[in-house]
Amino acid sequence: MRIADGSSTLETAGADLDAAGGRVILHGRWTADQGPAVESASARIAAQGRTQPVLVDLSGLARLDTLGAWVLERTRAEIEAAGGRLAYAGARPEHRILLGEMGLREPEPVPQDTRNPALRFLDTTGQRVARGGNEILSGIAFLGEVVAAGGRVARRPQTFRMAALVNQLEQVALRGVPIIVLISFLVGGIVAQQGIFQLQRFGAQSFVVNLIGLLILRELGVLLTSIMVAGRSGSAFTAEIGSMRMREEVDALRVMGLDPIEILILPRILALVIGLPILAFLGSLAALAGGGLTAAIYGGMTTDAFLARLQAAVSFHHFAVGLIKAPFMALTIGIIATIEGFAVEGSAESLGRHVTASVVKSIFMVIVLDGLFAVFFAAIDF
Repeated sequence: MRIADGSSTLETAGADLDAAGGRVILHGRWTADQGPAVESASARIAAQGRTQPVLVDLSGLARLDTLGAWVLERTRAEIEAAGGRLAYAGARPEHRILLGEMGLREPEPVPQDTRNPALRFLDTTGQRVARGGNEILSGIAFLGEVVAAGGRVARRPQTFRMAALVNQLEQVALRGVPIIVLISFLVGGIVAQQGIFQLQRFGAQSFVVNLIGLLILRELGVLLTSIMVAGRSGSAFTAEIGSMRMREEVDALRVMGLDPIEILILPRILALVIGLPILAFLGSLAALAGGGLTAAIYGGMTTDAFLARLQAAVSFHHFAVGLIKAPFMALTIGIIATIEGFAVEGSAESLGRHVTASVVKSIFMVIVLDGLFAVFFAAIDF
């Protein structure tokens, strides 16, 4: 019995079925443009496979593409699921490869974790601690590469890309001034307002100047600035380098004999190290201005009284504490941002994940570093 769809057996998909021997001879083109004919022929093969084993001869096929191979494998799976059997014969090597790729496979069962919940928690915690330790070691190794690249540039100053440094300074420092000054001004006013409300109970509202002076110059000014720089510039560094990784531009630099650390990383980190102290200084001034305005509104303190009290409450070493922290925080943000950028793989999902990780890790490490500096300066009574 001959079953075919269409008028030309050389072009249209079809099958010759031997009802007695269970042999099926395919012919024509089992391709996507012959979808209805392919489905019709496969339905007849499946019907025969319910009653006897089927041997499908592929030697007469004019062409087989992924759709035809998938339909054949789907038909084989249906026959085997019903308790029958289907085998192939006369398949050319390319047909065997295509059928193997289109083979329907059962999903592998997800192994069930039968361990005690406490053991699972300990195991997960241990893995995260080990992963964190590896990330710290990777960061130290990357810092070593940056220092080595800086040494090479110091020996050959003519190779340093000064234009890139100036451009990054504009992006990091100059364009970041408005938002950092505005937020610092608002935070300084909020801290002063809350301080006045609490100190008024004891008739000591004038001591709010001591509060905001020490808090902003030593801790809050540089910390707020670092957090905003991590969210603004650190994420931009990760996105820029990650996009270059996705487009294989970093590999192209290596092929041309250029060092990506010298070309991409050094100008960005130097811009952060130079720009963050400047931004922290401007942010501290803005926060003090916000505190002074609030003290005048809520505490009735004149500008001259505020400045005199501020001069008596703080000294240069309080100001120096904030500026000493700034370059270290800038270096930490730059290292984390560039490491995450180099870790981006070839997908937009990977880019988004590493940008998020860059911001979160940078903010976390900035706060940890600020705490370590606070302990250190307290220990040396500075």
